[in-house]
Amino acid sequence: MCCAAVSKVPERGMHAATLLLLVLFGFTWGCATSSSFTYDRGALIRGDRTQKQIALVFTGGEHGESTATILDVLRELKLPAAFFVTGAYLANDAYHPHLQRMLTDGHYVGPHSDAHLLYCSWEDREQTLVTRDEFVVDLKRNIRALRTHGAMPPGQPIYFIPPYEWYNADQTRWSREMGVILFNFTPGSGSNRDWIPETNTRFVSSRQIRQDILVFEESEAAGLNGFILLLHLGSQRRDKMHTELEPLLRTLVERGYRFERVDRIAGH
Repeated sequence: MCCAAVSKVPERGMHAATLLLLVLFGFTWGCATSSSFTYDRGALIRGDRTQKQIALVFTGGEHGESTATILDVLRELKLPAAFFVTGAYLANDAYHPHLQRMLTDGHYVGPHSDAHLLYCSWEDREQTLVTRDEFVVDLKRNIRALRTHGAMPPGQPIYFIPPYEWYNADQTRWSREMGVILFNFTPGSGSNRDWIPETNTRFVSSRQIRQDILVFEESEAAGLNGFILLLHLGSQRRDKMHTELEPLLRTLVERGYRFERVDRIAGH
């Protein structure tokens, strides 16, 4: 399951060199805002709040049945996005044409971990559950597999969204030591609930998720400025969020937002 546990997990890129300098000069590891950018545990979770732009990101694992429709919508609207996938997604031959299409259409494609590891405890986020070696081996395996499909050519920055969208400062630091930029999605809109199946008491319909995102945008002083908006490439639920994607994106474009790849909204 490629998702965050919504009941326990709070919702959660910048020029690579700039991000590294901020880390080296010791900005706060907790949730903090530096200039117009917002960080949590050393990882960027929101871009420039003064810019009316959104980074749309999708994560995918064993469930990726919505990928083709998502790519169709993005092509129709001429909008860029970023896709972060696990080893399970890459192991599914049926998804390989989608990966090639992501790259051909100019989207960013990056890692979401190979085995979709749980890095830290749900109850105590600061309790790390994996060793540095386990983390590095898993992420390197994911990156190698992605590169066989033409993603992330050597010499280009690697952006990484953690499995379950759940991490602590250890993983942010380990990523940085590997030359990888860990980031996470922006909290507040509820977009990440789109994986929850109908059998779960926390289930929210896709139509309601779309409405909640738009209500949040209207109610916040900064709207969705600099937002890293996360959705999933598939799920166990029957009510698929991809059915609401086109009206959601059309509305946001009508409200004046422009969409940028996360590596570009992050400043690179």
